Amino acid sequence: MEFFGHVIDGKEVPSIDGKTMHDVDPYTREPWAAVALGSKSDADRAVASARTAFHEGPWPRMGYEKRQQILHRLADLMEANADELAMADTRDMGKPITQAHHDVARSTWNVRFFADHARFSSAEALPMDSGHHAYTSYGPAGVAVAISPWNFPLMLGTWKVAPALAWGNTVVLKPAEDTPVSATVWARLAIEAGMPPGVLNVVHGFGPDSVGSALTENPDVDRITFTGESTTGKIISAAASKHLIPVSLELGGKGANLVFDDADLDNAVHWAVQAIFRNAGQVCLAGSRLFVQRGVYDAFMERYVAAAQALRMGDPKEPATEFGPLASLKHFTKVSGYFDTLGADGGRLLTGGVGDGWFVAPSIIVDAPTDARVCREEIFGPVVVVQPFDTEDEVVHAANDTRYGLNAMVFTENLSRAHRVADKLKAGTVWVNCFFIRDLRAPFGGVGESGVGREGGTFSREFFTEPKAVVMQIDR
Repeated sequence: MEFFGHVIDGKEVPSIDGKTMHDVDPYTREPWAAVALGSKSDADRAVASARTAFHEGPWPRMGYEKRQQILHRLADLMEANADELAMADTRDMGKPITQAHHDVARSTWNVRFFADHARFSSAEALPMDSGHHAYTSYGPAGVAVAISPWNFPLMLGTWKVAPALAWGNTVVLKPAEDTPVSATVWARLAIEAGMPPGVLNVVHGFGPDSVGSALTENPDVDRITFTGESTTGKIISAAASKHLIPVSLELGGKGANLVFDDADLDNAVHWAVQAIFRNAGQVCLAGSRLFVQRGVYDAFMERYVAAAQALRMGDPKEPATEFGPLASLKHFTKVSGYFDTLGADGGRLLTGGVGDGWFVAPSIIVDAPTDARVCREEIFGPVVVVQPFDTEDEVVHAANDTRYGLNAMVFTENLSRAHRVADKLKAGTVWVNCFFIRDLRAPFGGVGESGVGREGGTFSREFFTEPKAVVMQIDR
């Protein structure tokens, strides 16, 4: 098996104690790689490297243009090595290879966008009365810790790391322990692109009482950005608060998908399928609560069930595969457990259920009471609960009846309704007649238990910099 180490101070290294962990392919359910298993010592070594690089290295001081050039060289190398990066995520978490290539393209765009955004962003000039003038500057915050999830390993890693680097910070990236490989491959490419030692460090390991807790409790860290489960986000927030470290948390979701009776049904069905069955439903933005207005309910459901059943399940390494296994045995056990209690909780399975290996087929549940577990909890799998509705006010209330607030979707051809409903929904992002379309300038994040803060465009700048006001007397 190939070995993938930490990347610390510009070199790929084993753990200090020499420990490794197996990386398991969810389709074969067999180990395919050995990965360095880090400890607190490795985490501290990575932070120290990043701290030295920030205080003594060239990266924060080389200027936007030179950083932009290195980041674009990194993006060029990502494109040249797209097959390796995509296959790493496919073998790590069972993502269909065609979708993994799409993730690589979006990851590359993350790097290019933030390289350019930092270079071309403007600061404020604030003319004052009484012979004074003020302006703002945006210097790097320092050492940023990025903790990325297992469902979009490369894409969400680059989403966090690219803006931090572009604004002159140094970074320690901790990928999820189940999906570590693409992070090491990416860091190798960063070294090849000319990134100075200590600027991008990658350390592998677990969370509690391991690398994760060591990183979030380290007083030499200046920023923490995390994407993952809401309970873990609360733990990280509590740990960071001990040193008043600012955090950005993108957490769980229970997205509502609202289909009104004037929607384009073909378009609504297409996006409703993507919203819950893409990536086997392992998406924080998943439209796992589907509300369909009663006038089109039967027609919509006939097409929706057929489309779900037509998805091609199989080996994620095959380009024609549309639907792969769940990412790990632990996660498969969690998701499949919802079917065990469905009868007691209430609800009826129209299609889907537990398959072979770690597969859960595209699953559609109807007739579930609103207090059922499948309606309230983030399943994070290919399981959608469908409920009919009659009025706009009724469905807006139902959509907002959740402790989450990451995203929502609205399907309607009525322009006034689209604006009206989007304004009423409690969500960080609302898609109208589409899903998963992103503009990297827009704020991204959630409300309630879906997170704290926003990233993207100037919102990432605000988080990864220390905005400074400079006031000058000019009338002397």
